[in-house]
Amino acid sequence: MGSKMKVLLVQDVEHLGKAGELKDVSGGFGRNFLIPKGFAVLATSGQIRQAEERLAAQRKRTEAARKDAQALAARIDGKTVRFVVRVGEQDRLYGSVTNADIAEKIQQELGVTVDRRRIELEDSIKRTGTYPVTVSLMSGVNPVVNVVVEGEGGPAAAPSAPAAEPTAEAAEDATDVEAGEA
Repeated sequence: MGSKMKVLLVQDVEHLGKAGELKDVSGGFGRNFLIPKGFAVLATSGQIRQAEERLAAQRKRTEAARKDAQALAARIDGKTVRFVVRVGEQDRLYGSVTNADIAEKIQQELGVTVDRRRIELEDSIKRTGTYPVTVSLMSGVNPVVNVVVEGEGGPAAAPSAPAAEPTAEAAEDATDVEAGEA
C-alpha cells in the first residue's frame, strides 16, 4: 500500500493539475484511472524532457502574445469612439449600442481589430452619455476606451435643427431651384 508513481499529465485533470505538469499520484489512481483514460503517461526521463520543451515553447508563445496585446493596448487605451444615434425622450436611444457596435467602431475609427467578446459591457448602452469601456485583451492587459453616445436630435428638435445629411441634401435642392430660376 502507499506506493506512489510519477505521471506526466497529458490533459487538464480537475483537482489534480494542468496538461504538461509532473505529478506524484498513488499507484492505483495512476494505473487504474489516469493512464487508461489517456489523462496521463508514466513519467520517464524522455517524457519529462519533452514536457519541459513544450512548456518552454508555450511560455515563449504566451510572452509574444502578451507583447502584442500590450502594443495594441497602448494604441487604444484612453481613446474615444463616438456614436451619433437617434434619441427619444429623456435621452433614451432608439435601440442600443452593443459590444459588437463598439468593436466595429474601434475598427473604423482607430484601425484596430478587437473581438467583440473581449469588450466588457455589462448591458448594452441605452442612453446618451460617456461610458468608459474595458477591453480585456489578455490577463493583466485591460485598456479602457471611452464610448461617447450623442443624440442626433430628438423628436422635438428635429424640425428646428435637421440632421447633417438632410442639410446637405437641402443645400443641393436649393442650388437646383436657383439654377432653374435663372
